[in-house]
Amino acid sequence: MEKKDLDVLLKEKRVFKPSKGIVEDSNIKKWMDEHNIKSYNELLEKAEDHRWFWEEMAKELEWYKPWDDVLEWNPPDAKWFIGAKCNIVHNALDRHMKTGVREKIAYIWESEDGRLRRLTYEDLYKEVNRFANALKRLGVKKGDRVSIYLPMIPELPIAMLACARIGAIHSVVFSGFSAKAFAQRVNDAGAKIAITVDGFYRRGGVVPLKESADEAIQNAPAVERLIVVKHAGNEVAMKDRDMWWHELVKNESTECETEVMDSEDPLFILYTSGTTGKPKGVVHVHGGYSVGVYTTLKYVFDLRGGDVWWCTADVGWVTGHSYIVYAPLMAGATSVMYEGAPDYPAQDRMWEIVERYKVTIFYTAPTLIRMFMKFGDEWLKKHDISSLRLLGSVGEPINPEAWVWYHQMIGGGRCPIMDTWWQTETGNFMISPYPVTPLKPGSATKPLPGIEADIYNEDGKSITNKGGYLVIKKPWPSMIRTVYGDPDRYHKQYWSMFPGVYLTGDMARRDEEGYFWIQGRSDDVLKVAGHRIGSAEVESALVSHPAVAEAAVVGKPDPIKGEAIEALVILKRGVNSSPELKEELRIHVGKELGAIAKPSTVKFVNDLPKTRSGKIMRRVIKAKVLGEDVGDISTLANPEAVEELDRAV
Repeated sequence: MEKKDLDVLLKEKRVFKPSKGIVEDSNIKKWMDEHNIKSYNELLEKAEDHRWFWEEMAKELEWYKPWDDVLEWNPPDAKWFIGAKCNIVHNALDRHMKTGVREKIAYIWESEDGRLRRLTYEDLYKEVNRFANALKRLGVKKGDRVSIYLPMIPELPIAMLACARIGAIHSVVFSGFSAKAFAQRVNDAGAKIAITVDGFYRRGGVVPLKESADEAIQNAPAVERLIVVKHAGNEVAMKDRDMWWHELVKNESTECETEVMDSEDPLFILYTSGTTGKPKGVVHVHGGYSVGVYTTLKYVFDLRGGDVWWCTADVGWVTGHSYIVYAPLMAGATSVMYEGAPDYPAQDRMWEIVERYKVTIFYTAPTLIRMFMKFGDEWLKKHDISSLRLLGSVGEPINPEAWVWYHQMIGGGRCPIMDTWWQTETGNFMISPYPVTPLKPGSATKPLPGIEADIYNEDGKSITNKGGYLVIKKPWPSMIRTVYGDPDRYHKQYWSMFPGVYLTGDMARRDEEGYFWIQGRSDDVLKVAGHRIGSAEVESALVSHPAVAEAAVVGKPDPIKGEAIEALVILKRGVNSSPELKEELRIHVGKELGAIAKPSTVKFVNDLPKTRSGKIMRRVIKAKVLGEDVGDISTLANPEAVEELDRAV
């Protein structure tokens, strides 16, 4: 059936309502009861007074000095909790030393080779203080920048927290980035100190990261010292400027005074991946960021005292900053932290970890979910994962069929899925359900309380049931404050298209019930014969076919249509490729979305290029399809997939 208007592509009718027990026991229901709010919709209406809502949320944290005013808003520049004094580390560590949380496990860390470390909150407190004192001895002071180039090891959050404790600004660079990418970010931040590791484990081998750090720092003249963590034990060349972490902290005190910061003092710079143009240094601050990440984790994922939380992201990305380091520690949670590939040495590695540590809340990316689907159910059946009570999704839109598989096979049909939409720039979840929210597979549901999101057409008019630009119309506490060293870029990129309104760069639609459906980045939206078609929705249609495990689509210039859709498809195990199946998939997409959304070509591949955070690199796919240079692929977890594209294309 051909549809005339393909701005609305997927008509998902399934609704999954939370059980009465989940609703009544949830943190958000208790908060609503305390504020005499009778329903979720009433909460959303009341929170339209975003100053009131965020002030109530801010009261859950400890402040050295309370605010004089909640918000100063001079579009596009916001200041939250004016005059307040705080430090995020006080809420993440210091306040727990006065309670029973001090003996609680903060991190359960496991390495790919089976090594295990457990750090209590008191252990973490002492290690952070020792490293903070060491940084001070090296001359690091409030406002200095420290670049951190570490894998998923405990020293990564320790280094971040130590910087924040003394008022230094940390800039974590993903360990999968190349030396060139690291140097670019170190220089942009003007870092005084850099931190790296001898090597780390990946698929049974050792990645010699110190070599990349050495190459980068040759081109980073501002760096005075390189601190090296001895981790993998591989041989490294130590230069005059280099210092071993363990030797540096050996004689340091386990007490260090926490720097009193203004609410608006910078906490960290986190660079976006820079796939197009110069990377942007997103700046977040102590006060508003603390409020945003803590309260969203507590209420969206219903975090409680006995929970074991596992966010599978890398700390090198914002998901790891917000929801592996800062928010879980502020909440006093126990977190699992894993260094290694999710399917090594076997395809059940993650379920083995869930079973071993009795993980209760599991937060991962759609790419990993689709990978698990491809592996089949037998790997899941080997393990008791009944400890799980909530699931989450992050990083990209999740296909409805992958959502349902995740709910049924991993969640046992009982675990609500918190599908979260947010960005490096937003700092915390923006569009997401609470455990009390009825769920629609593939939809991130509604904007959270205190967040006013909308869909605009190109004329800046609000639209429903049509694809358009996803925008945020009011400021929120954890929002980006600027692009480091480039305020003009901040204003131009995010605030110039619709003055006074934040442009997310994502396309989305909203249905009649106010549920948001993210279609993907605006530069991932296909334009076929004048219709805007979200690549995520075509991919969802392909994945809904029983033969397909995963799919990526890109646009290819077409003299008649403007763009033709090219699909690359990974088949489920046991399914054989054939010309007939290609045509069957094209017809299937046509039935799901309309004839105009049919891919012009379908190609079968064994793998797709992905970052280590699980995102499909459509930029690389498109470059291969167009016969162009793929550019920097240092962030790829599977560079061999590029050769696979060569074969297919």
